Amino acid sequence: MTPATRIIAIRHGETDWNVATRIQGHTDIPLNDQGRWQAGRLAEALADEPLEAVYASDLGRAFDTAQAFAAPKGLAVTADVGLRERRFGSFEGMSFEEIEQRWPDQALRWRKRDPAFGPEGGETLTQFYERVVAVVRGLAQRHAGQSIALVSHGGVLDCLYRAATRLALDAPRTWQVGNASINRLLHTEGGLTLVGWSDNTHLDTAARDVGAAAP
Repeated sequence: MTPATRIIAIRHGETDWNVATRIQGHTDIPLNDQGRWQAGRLAEALADEPLEAVYASDLGRAFDTAQAFAAPKGLAVTADVGLRERRFGSFEGMSFEEIEQRWPDQALRWRKRDPAFGPEGGETLTQFYERVVAVVRGLAQRHAGQSIALVSHGGVLDCLYRAATRLALDAPRTWQVGNASINRLLHTEGGLTLVGWSDNTHLDTAARDVGAAAP
C-alpha cells in the first residue's frame, strides 16, 4: 500500500482585487500590505511544521505567499502552472457587479455553478476541477509518505474541498476559503480526505494590533 501524503493547502494572501471583488483568474495581481502581513503570520504559524516540499502557483500572489514560509525553512518553492486559479477569460478584471450588468445570462450560469459553463476564453468549471485534481494527485504521489505545502487560489481550494468531501461541482459553497488560512488534507490510494479546514487563528486581528504597536 502506498503511504499517505499529508498536504497543507493554502490560499494566497490578500490583493487589492480581492478587496474590490474583481475576478483575478490568471491575471498576475500582487499581494497588498494586508496580504504581505498575512504571509508573515503564516510563516510564524508554520515555523515548526515539518515539510519536505513547497509548491505554488506561478502567479505572484501565490508564489510570494509561499516564499514567506518556505525561505525560513531553507526550502525552495517550486512553481507549477497547474496550481493557477481558474482561467476566467473575458471575466478577468471585472467586478461581480459589472459581470451581472454586462452579461446577466452568463452571470446566472456562473452563480449557479453550471459545470459546463466557461466565460469566453476561460475554462469551464469541469475543466478547471479536472486540471486541479490531476495536478494535486500527481504531486501527492510524488511525495508519498511525506508532508508538502501547496499555495494556490480560492477556486483551487474549493476544488480540493469538493474532491475530499465528494461534493458535486454545482453544490452551493458552505465553507470558507479565506486568504492565508491553513487547510489540511490527506492523500491516499483512495484519493483526498479532509483533515482540517480554514484554520485562521494566526490571522487574529488582535495579534496584528499587538504587532503594530511593537517598536
